[in-house]
Amino acid sequence: MQDFVDAVVSGEARSEDFASLALPESYRAVTLHKDETDLFAGLATRDKDPRKSVHLDEVPVPELGPGEALVAVMASSVNYNTVWSALFEPLPTFGFLERYGRLSELTRRHDLPYHVIGSDLAGVVLRTGPGVRAWRPGDEVVAHCLSVELEAPDGHDDAMLDPEQRIWGYETNFGGLAQIALVKSTQLMPKPRHLSWEEAAAPGLVASTAYRQLVSPNGAGMKQGDNVLIWGAGGGLGSYATQFALNGGANPVCVVSSAQKADICRAMGATAIIDRTAEDYRFWKDEHTQDPKEWKRFGSRIRELTGGEDVDIVFEHPGRETFGASVFVTRKGGTIVTCASTSGYHHAYDNRYLWMSLKKIVGSHFANYRESWESNRLVSRGRIHPTLSKVYPLEETGQALHDVHRNLHHGKVGILALAPAEGLGVRDHELRERHLDAINRFRVPEPASA
Repeated sequence: MQDFVDAVVSGEARSEDFASLALPESYRAVTLHKDETDLFAGLATRDKDPRKSVHLDEVPVPELGPGEALVAVMASSVNYNTVWSALFEPLPTFGFLERYGRLSELTRRHDLPYHVIGSDLAGVVLRTGPGVRAWRPGDEVVAHCLSVELEAPDGHDDAMLDPEQRIWGYETNFGGLAQIALVKSTQLMPKPRHLSWEEAAAPGLVASTAYRQLVSPNGAGMKQGDNVLIWGAGGGLGSYATQFALNGGANPVCVVSSAQKADICRAMGATAIIDRTAEDYRFWKDEHTQDPKEWKRFGSRIRELTGGEDVDIVFEHPGRETFGASVFVTRKGGTIVTCASTSGYHHAYDNRYLWMSLKKIVGSHFANYRESWESNRLVSRGRIHPTLSKVYPLEETGQALHDVHRNLHHGKVGILALAPAEGLGVRDHELRERHLDAINRFRVPEPASA
């Protein structure tokens, strides 16, 4: 592997140089083990510790198939689906791998007793399979996480509707938390040249998800002047939604959980901010009963910040804890667009506020290739910036997952794979210099040495 790292770090190796280097027989990868899926049996979600379920193993390099690429992973990042994988929730991912493995002889490679997880990467193409024309060894790339077969007609208007649509590194094997990853060539996009490897690996899943959910006509179709309520606006997903709203001429109403995250939103340019912890919003009286008075108090606070207007769009992802409030505060004819349920999957809301006010609930899941490409294009042009806060080595992925699970982070948490240090891989220094403050906006300062 060191030969590949040396070639990448030099910045001078050509495509034929990479093609001439021999592939290793194995590589290091963060894995889950099939025989450990009962590891947390009987424990509540909050009591499960992903540091106990993830392993750093030496695994064989997978066979390369048609339309695929092997990528040397310089850096990756942590997403919530990786946390779910490590907690074996809502289901162990090995069921996904078994079903995928039954599709064909080629997909059978994915059904293994270990699962290489991770749904982001920035790296360099090592090899391409038959039929790949757009990419070649040595190309510096990032990968989005849509793995799709496109053999059915359903996905040809929107690939996310394909019956065999999957999330790479979650519902497929050979993910990005590793030294090498196997992807479909249609997952690849150009690496933003002004970003380091770890910065470039951070936006992929969350930025594309936010783009589809908020900007795309497949989601909320945001327009200029819209008031957009963004839950978790200082977090990994919400921070990109906040940027897309500001970049698109909308007015984000940012809901955060701390003064520090409020400051981050202000640094991004947002002015309408609600610290739900400081203002002590309690949308549930107890485990079974919501409190409409708190919905109304929340709605009044929003109108204070918008000049008396209700929100046109609610950017939903907490789920159970917030969904009743989200439906209530949306304006008549507005849209609640939801992509996750990090506080619980069973949503409860008062349907009178939906049907009588002609509101819409739209489900949104990741993004198709075009949406991911457009999101990456905005990142590459310096219009949307990575929200990287902290970086861990591959060996400490378990700790990174623990920190995200415990909400001890803000923005995105990065993982160095083959990159020997942070800050490498920058090719366009002029563009970087223009946006350096924004690129580092989420960075956690290193503690002062004694």
